[in-house]
Amino acid sequence: MADAALSSRNSASFLLGQKLDSIPFSAYHIAIILVLGLVGFTDGYDLALTGSLLILAKGPLHITPEQIRWLTIAATMFVVVGGFISAAISDHVSRKTIIQIGVVGMTFFTLLIPFAQTAEQLIVVRLLTGIGLGFAITAPFPVAAELMPAQHRRTYGAIYEICLASAFALLPLVAGLLVGNANGFRWIALPGGLALFVVPVLVHLVIPQSPRWQLRHGRIQTAIDTVNQIIRRAGSRVPPLTLAALGPNLREAQALLPPFRNLFARGQFRWTAVGIVTAMCAGTGYYMCAILLPKALIDQGAAVTMSFGITTIVFLSTIPGKAFNAFLMERIGRRWTIAYALSGGFPGLALMATAHLCGDLAGIMTTAGAVLLGFTSLSAFPATRVYLSEQFPTALRGRGNVFGEAFGRIFAGVLAPFLIEPYTGSAFAFFGTIVVVLLFGAFIPLLFGKETVGQLEHVTEGHGAAPLGEPVPAIAG
Repeated sequence: MADAALSSRNSASFLLGQKLDSIPFSAYHIAIILVLGLVGFTDGYDLALTGSLLILAKGPLHITPEQIRWLTIAATMFVVVGGFISAAISDHVSRKTIIQIGVVGMTFFTLLIPFAQTAEQLIVVRLLTGIGLGFAITAPFPVAAELMPAQHRRTYGAIYEICLASAFALLPLVAGLLVGNANGFRWIALPGGLALFVVPVLVHLVIPQSPRWQLRHGRIQTAIDTVNQIIRRAGSRVPPLTLAALGPNLREAQALLPPFRNLFARGQFRWTAVGIVTAMCAGTGYYMCAILLPKALIDQGAAVTMSFGITTIVFLSTIPGKAFNAFLMERIGRRWTIAYALSGGFPGLALMATAHLCGDLAGIMTTAGAVLLGFTSLSAFPATRVYLSEQFPTALRGRGNVFGEAFGRIFAGVLAPFLIEPYTGSAFAFFGTIVVVLLFGAFIPLLFGKETVGQLEHVTEGHGAAPLGEPVPAIAG
């Protein structure tokens, strides 16, 4: 065991990761975070658009109750499809390529929403948007996990999630202003579509390829050049990386890519399952609120404008909540932060579920519940998404992260909203379902998970993961 640990610490991947972690945090790292954050804002805008379309497009397109139910899950259902496609090719193609495919796809189809003339056309466009989202929505986390110094992965997670939260908060606010406008659903889709001409360009110019991914594919000199490019852009405050610094054992850098089934192999399956279930439970809380909360509040007696207002408050509260959780996850660890956040939403959900029984105080109770829910459970994602990405070694990280989020969305974003949509008029059924799922997710990482703070190679490759593949005979580059 000691020999294996020593070998791991002398490996090229470990030494390269150590070099990346030694680069001082700089304006260039901030630029990477902001561009990936813009990707996240666009992801969030295009994904959460469903909740506004359910209200704004219903009248102008004469959408039937059955079509409403399918529109509820159209985008998310194909996020799962796109996610599985992305999972199959991730690690084979670069992290940056996956982002570009996703961003171009989702923004292009969102740009088609203003041209929809029927409910059927709108549903088809949302289905196609979902495929692009399936690529784009998870790809930034493997990229950032491999580019950020270890102590700043939480910085990225916080800013990325705050960008998402800003999109989630902006949409219902704008939707409330467009209520009664026959073309409101067209106008609200336009910003997400026009991002097609901005976001892919910024990704191309600012985001480098992952040196870890390049090294894993035997592109040793390219990986070294990329690390040195990052060092220069970060101010050249550490010496450049050299081939000699990676040590004599470079064969492992060109090991064959492990098969997809290694996600479920002995030594890895437990971490795969813990990451997926944790992300799934947190995701269920998000999707139920982002997609169905405005409709649920209306069905339970609230005015249309109030329903959008409460939804805005929920997601505005996640902005400070996600910053706090990102701070907390480096102090008490990922697992305890997740447990606090997911269980902490119970009081807020209880207030929202019982507000209709309180007469004149109903509005105050609903607002207070929305703030508590947003600040805790819906702010868990800096921890849950980083935690999911950290469950996998480098050679499985792209596929594992994307597959994990896609698989989790089968329940979180498709089955749960589809099954609960007919019962949104019942406060007990709607809010009670969210409570049960969040409390379940709160204790999964505590009971079955591992803590993952630290250098990626130390918390993944060094913890008994499944075999990652055999080395090939020759060294390239």
